[in-house]
Amino acid sequence: MSIAAYKRTIRESESPRQIERRVFLRVTGELEKKSTPFDKAASRADRADLLAGGLRSHLAENLKLWSTIKHDLSQPENGLPVQLKAGLISLALFVERQTANCLGGSAGLGVLVQINQNLISGLSGHSPGPRG
Repeated sequence: MSIAAYKRTIRESESPRQIERRVFLRVTGELEKKSTPFDKAASRADRADLLAGGLRSHLAENLKLWSTIKHDLSQPENGLPVQLKAGLISLALFVERQTANCLGGSAGLGVLVQINQNLISGLSGHSPGPRG
């Protein structure tokens, strides 16, 4: 099966919620691998090395995902309840600020991972809570 056919099959067989969950799982997995070393790094220089080692592109991908969600939530045809949309937009804005902090060398990658994990739980139909 060609890659295009495989992608088409996924789009036809998965709900938008399942696709979102799968994308969040992939992006979060990459961030999670670097989370502890980044947040426990002794200096901004050590964090800069981790950013240069691929983390910067994973943060950009996460930011793009959240920007897409924020845009979708702002559309009039989005059918989610107003309170839920407002909460998710606020969360997207927080992710933008926290990502900027991380890119600047400040600790805080773990909170981005936790936010994504909570969203994955929600997309899976589970209540967010401590993972372990």
